[in-house]
Amino acid sequence: MSHLFGFFSGLIFGIGLILAGMTEPLKVKGFLDLAGAWNPSLALVMGGAIAVGMVAFARARRRDRSWTGAPIEIPVNKTVDRRLITGGLLFGIGWGIGGFCPGPALVALGSGSGSAAIFVAAMLAGMVLHDKFLSAK
Repeated sequence: MSHLFGFFSGLIFGIGLILAGMTEPLKVKGFLDLAGAWNPSLALVMGGAIAVGMVAFARARRRDRSWTGAPIEIPVNKTVDRRLITGGLLFGIGWGIGGFCPGPALVALGSGSGSAAIFVAAMLAGMVLHDKFLSAK
């Protein structure tokens, strides 16, 4: 049952990303171009995602099990350190250069996008390098 729930959750998430334009690198780059032809439409998408996330986390804090019966484990680490800041900067740079972040890149890859394939390959290479050289052991 949990696989079915995961499948439909992912499907709804992917459709939402497509409808919001998050799988269109030019639209994303337009949002990130604050000094040029700024496109603020993705700010509404992000605001909506944050609002939904806040409600979901508030409800999850009152539960010990998910709808599928799996235990809920909300991270408690609130430390802002050099690794977190560096990771955030690298994420932002990759987002700005490629016009994708991981979720939308995977959705665009599924549609056959060549630029998404390049982004996902670079993302996977970065994950492998991180695990090989930088992961906390």
